[in-house]
Amino acid sequence: MATLKALVVDDASFVRDLVKRTVRQRFPVIETTDAQNGRRAQSLMSRATFDLILCDWEMPEMSGLELLQWMRQQPQYQKVPFIMITSRGDKDHVIEAVKEGVSEYLGKPFSPEGLSNKIIKVMGNTLAAAMSQSGKSMAGPADAFKESAALLTQKREPTPPEAPPATGVVAPPVAGGAKPVASKRSMNLASVRFADSTLKSVVKDINLTEVRVIAKRDQAFPGILEQAVVDIETGDGQVARLNGYVHQLQAVDKRRDTDFVSVTIRFVDEDPIKMENLSRFVARFRAGKR
Repeated sequence: MATLKALVVDDASFVRDLVKRTVRQRFPVIETTDAQNGRRAQSLMSRATFDLILCDWEMPEMSGLELLQWMRQQPQYQKVPFIMITSRGDKDHVIEAVKEGVSEYLGKPFSPEGLSNKIIKVMGNTLAAAMSQSGKSMAGPADAFKESAALLTQKREPTPPEAPPATGVVAPPVAGGAKPVASKRSMNLASVRFADSTLKSVVKDINLTEVRVIAKRDQAFPGILEQAVVDIETGDGQVARLNGYVHQLQAVDKRRDTDFVSVTIRFVDEDPIKMENLSRFVARFRAGKR
């Protein structure tokens, strides 16, 4: 029976489900409740007491940072662990969160092991005692679900890398077998981040629900359904960070030795501001502008 309570806060239901599943499988003594934004979390926290908060940063209505600021002003929550789970991993944001009293910082995308380690770190003896009393081990179990998931999402080892093009820009192949000419003006570059790797790629198509990118085969590729963060250069030095998951992997052409792979990432963000920025980028992409 669960003896501890955790609140999972994220505007993306996919991420909330991923966090809850990890907590449930790894720490059966922790009961999870979820909220789609900081305002809803604030309401739940006012009516009940939680032992752990796992929260995103960028959310509509009330951000994770605003929730953290409010939480640290409440006597019952001044010492409760707060883990910020976000794609905003730059130094300035980390420092800002630390100043407001964050307990730990976990970057997206994250692995179940990474999340579990952060939870163990912030909850310490409280979690260890609850697990011991319930006859559970703190060692991570390799349950059937994880083994099945590993089979479904196993990664292919990358092929030996070839010499990169002189321009340093990845480009998809062109018809007739001719070598592509890399032109940064005409290309929309994207970095797709996974828990253990980053994929350098070119945006082939994009809409409000998904993006399809082309990447060279000599990189490490993810598994299907793996969590991802897409960093897209939107112009004027701005980068859009979009949360999603791997929906499809496909060879660009029918040859087994193809040099390029198509990766489709489905977006999970529901933040209106992110969607507005994405809409503008899609419009520019369709118009062929940078």
